Amino acid sequence: MGAAGFAYGAQVLAARMMGWDAYGIFASVWVWTAMLGHTLTLGLSQGACRFVPGDQAQGDLDLARGYIRAGALVTGGAALAIAGLGAALLMLEPDLFAPAYWAPIAVALGVMPLFALQDYLEGVARSQNWVGLAIAPPYLLRQTLMMGCMIAAILLGAPPRAEVAMACMLIAAAGATGLQAALLAARLRRSLPAGPHRYRWRAWLGTSLPIAAIDLANAGFTFVDVIVLGALVSPAEVGVYFAATRIQQFVVFVHYAVSAATLQRYSAAQAQANRFLLAELVRRQGRMTAAATLVVGGAILAVSPLLLAMFGPGLGASVPILCILIAGSVGASLFGPGEDLLTMLGGERLCAGITVGSLVAAAGLCLALVPAFGTLGAAMAVALATMGRAALLARAAGRIHGLPTPVWATGMAR
Repeated sequence: MGAAGFAYGAQVLAARMMGWDAYGIFASVWVWTAMLGHTLTLGLSQGACRFVPGDQAQGDLDLARGYIRAGALVTGGAALAIAGLGAALLMLEPDLFAPAYWAPIAVALGVMPLFALQDYLEGVARSQNWVGLAIAPPYLLRQTLMMGCMIAAILLGAPPRAEVAMACMLIAAAGATGLQAALLAARLRRSLPAGPHRYRWRAWLGTSLPIAAIDLANAGFTFVDVIVLGALVSPAEVGVYFAATRIQQFVVFVHYAVSAATLQRYSAAQAQANRFLLAELVRRQGRMTAAATLVVGGAILAVSPLLLAMFGPGLGASVPILCILIAGSVGASLFGPGEDLLTMLGGERLCAGITVGSLVAAAGLCLALVPAFGTLGAAMAVALATMGRAALLARAAGRIHGLPTPVWATGMAR
């Protein structure tokens, strides 16, 4: 939740300093940067939580060491390759983008590889139950550095434009990623003694690439409303809507926080064939997430006028948008950790299919509702698709693994 607060603070600062038009451009470029950066781990970040704890539980440290090294090399190579392709496209076909977007996109191409590497480092840290090391650098330190750089840049006379904000994010991402990499390497040397490396490329990539599809679809699902709005409404309207989604992140981070502490334990329990522990983890995570989501969602709605006012005057119309988005998050939380089970225990291809289908449905609903209802229609589309996806994932996890995930479900694992 502290991470959500820092992210909110960074977005408030950017909006106040740049104004809605420049902030809307920054938000549009930021969405694509975050979406692609998160996906360019090729699923190996989530895969670390699945494979490394299982290998350690079975005493196969050579395989654990091999996965950590291989994941870093593949993530770095893929991210640099895509950034290079993006730079070539920007130089060869600049007319694909409006001139106001050229400079922010150019800077964002440098941010993407750092995002990808930091996302992988987060996955490795989570695989070792080092939740603080996993979350603090990308979600606390990076946001703090970004705010500090933005303030310093404006005080030094830099123009309050989208490319300046993106350059501040580049500096922040470089600093946070470098520190996290150094700290993680030091802790791994103590907990995972030096030794040989073994590799299982077919098994790792066969599992991780479908997870990458899930990550891409999840990222698209998170930002599909902003992307559609970017094509249909003005940058200022996109900025106002994006502000509401940043406040919603307080609610979304509840699931992330609980998942960060639980995800890798599913893999370890599965490796130990402990079905009782698996069922208890599912029950506990589902009920804790739903209860906390409801409490946090209610609290955020109670103070939403104040939180929106921090972005600037005239955002009262965003309160209904925020209500709908939070209602979707609360409804989805009631179906439990279906996605976590499918990605950690098996069923990642089905999970990817459900998520892609939900993304298509969300995009279709946005295209249908935005012309009639504007930004409110985008919120309705995402809320409906979010709850539908959660229901399908819960049903799939129950059928494949015999573990009921909805909070109202009772009984032991089959």
